[in-house]
Amino acid sequence: MESFERARLDAYFAKIAAQFAPDEQAAAFLVTHLLPERPGFVRAVASLAKLRAVLPKPKSISPAAQREVERCVPVDALTRELFAETDTALDYFESRAAGEQVALLDVGGYFAPTLVDLHGRFSGQIAGVIEDTENGHRRYEDLDKLPCPVISVARSPLKDPEDFLVGQSVVFSTEAVMRGRGDILHGRPALVIGFGKLGSSIARLLHAKGVQVTVFDIDPVRRTQALSQGFAVARDRESALTGAGLVLCATGAVSLHGEDFPHLRNGAYVATVTSSEDELELNRLPDVYTRTMVGDHVTRYQTTGHYFYLANGGNAVNFLHGASVGPFIFLVQAEILAGIRMLTRGDLDPGMHEVSAADRAAIAATWLSYFNR
Repeated sequence: MESFERARLDAYFAKIAAQFAPDEQAAAFLVTHLLPERPGFVRAVASLAKLRAVLPKPKSISPAAQREVERCVPVDALTRELFAETDTALDYFESRAAGEQVALLDVGGYFAPTLVDLHGRFSGQIAGVIEDTENGHRRYEDLDKLPCPVISVARSPLKDPEDFLVGQSVVFSTEAVMRGRGDILHGRPALVIGFGKLGSSIARLLHAKGVQVTVFDIDPVRRTQALSQGFAVARDRESALTGAGLVLCATGAVSLHGEDFPHLRNGAYVATVTSSEDELELNRLPDVYTRTMVGDHVTRYQTTGHYFYLANGGNAVNFLHGASVGPFIFLVQAEILAGIRMLTRGDLDPGMHEVSAADRAAIAATWLSYFNR
């Protein structure tokens, strides 16, 4: 990032922070993709909350960004296991923020498994959660009873540009990986599993590139949407896999179960938009498959009479090339900052919440004044 770009970004976040400064600061834990531009956002969070630790998602860490953040905020290793068991999670929070009011800034529902028990046993107070992703939104929504407010920005209109551009970056990186092995998109029928905001973006770009696209989604409403946009819609996953030379998984849940892999066409490529643990049941793949690295970021899975290729170990393929969506990511980050003030006010009931339309409009207006030049 050029010095003038960094200065503009810091000025933008300073303006947003001034708009949404809370009356009192809570402690905070931040789960984030620690990408090259992310230190500016981390500094903005630290200006609105007592940031006790940054927890970078393991497959998306820029070493330079981590070094920059570590100069002012502790950076702790993040795993699903850290927050899977109450005692482990409780020990962690007590070591960093005992007795404090805490806001949890999440990407992917990491805190969901133990949130209920933590809320009851933590020596301080869990003020609430701010969740960034659709996958995480569903993890919190699926809890029987939320013990605290959860502010979701996953379905915000300010996230639409990011979702669209992430879909485009997934196609770019998938094509780059394939070309690295001398293969191309054209001539390979593609299957997009999941027709949400990311999946629909992927499907549209593939179609624009002249690729034959089929969509599979368990939601009948989304299947009708795909049909209305001119895509073929598979009746079942098995038949869809049999004919696809490229499979792009965009559900945020499990796209391919262990029993699905043998139905892949020989030589098919599989790529995902998120982590392998969320999209693929690789641990349930039959043991008869051997794994061989056959190129940069490509694994060949092979057994007698069958083989397929997996991009980036099943993790988000677009992170191979930075996953950049340009300044549009700063819209969603500003909404997360607005969510911090909402949580610290203490007037939200337990349950799912969104940032108000008025606050979103204010964020968009500020963003335009800095980045629409």
